[in-house]
Amino acid sequence: MKVFMAKDRDTMTTVEREELRGISRSVAEIEWLQLIIVLLYYAFGGIADEDKPIVVLSLVFYAAFIMGFRYANFFKQESRWKLAVETWIMTGFVTFALWHTGKLESPLLNSYLLVIITSALALGKLTTLLELALIGTCFIFLGSHSSINELLSLKYAGGMFAQFAPFVLVAYIATMFASDIRYGLNKVKMMSETDELTGIYNRRGFAIVAGRLLGQSARYSRPLSLLLIDSDNLKKINDEYGHHAGDQLLITLVNTIQAQLRHTDILARHGGDEFIILLPETPPSGALDVAERIRNAIETTPIVLEGKIVHTTASIGVASYPSEGYNIDVLLAQADHKMYAAKLGGRNRVVMEVAV
Repeated sequence: MKVFMAKDRDTMTTVEREELRGISRSVAEIEWLQLIIVLLYYAFGGIADEDKPIVVLSLVFYAAFIMGFRYANFFKQESRWKLAVETWIMTGFVTFALWHTGKLESPLLNSYLLVIITSALALGKLTTLLELALIGTCFIFLGSHSSINELLSLKYAGGMFAQFAPFVLVAYIATMFASDIRYGLNKVKMMSETDELTGIYNRRGFAIVAGRLLGQSARYSRPLSLLLIDSDNLKKINDEYGHHAGDQLLITLVNTIQAQLRHTDILARHGGDEFIILLPETPPSGALDVAERIRNAIETTPIVLEGKIVHTTASIGVASYPSEGYNIDVLLAQADHKMYAAKLGGRNRVVMEVAV
């Protein structure tokens, strides 16, 4: 069966934006946690007197950075680039704090874990790997080595690896968990917006996509048409051959309809044996041509049920924006009215205008 995945880019952008807002709030909490950890270490006397002024200054600058990035509205919307910049600055702050609190011997060393977790949650595997490489570079910078030869020695490299290995492990586990969570959420979202039997949009998914497409048509003064298709003999097939045969008919209808559509057209199951098609950039004349092609394709595509060849037909109503309505509900009502007129007129026909 052809998989229907005409992705709604604007809708996906909206969903991603909401996801980024939630992640961004978590990042802000992690940033404040970083600051509080260093502040507590300072308060309990963990920092040498000569280093206290510069550490206090770094705390002030870091707090100003958080306030500016988070609450000054410099950015109109969240983005992954913004979050990436924040993780780099977080890494810089931790490295600066470590430099003045014992370097790799500092109790604050594990603050790097907060950066790694932030990157795993917000930015994905590749960016987390790059973040890990940056932290590894900071490890070398903070390490105590007197010469290049010592830095390149096997003993030094082994010790550095042993110290850095837990950070690599945390990065791996965090990115795996984040990936699994993201996959699960996407799966739930897809299931909530697609029809289980046919794999096309359900009414909820259609409503999301239709709102976006109609908004584009209104914004750019472009035509848009809607088709409402109803199978003429699903009930008869269900009664004669059973519901399994009815399901087979619906799947065949979806495949047949999709074969007549562009990749930009939207097909959804409206309920039962009714299907909606949204045709962007399509005036009434073009919609009529598409509807006739679909009607003819359904009529000439038989299905085999219990060894018998069964023919089916469909009745189709057509409505167009802006001539017949300015929102989806009105267009759907118009198409529904015409589809029933097609039923009353003998079925297996397309109706675009109803005689008064």
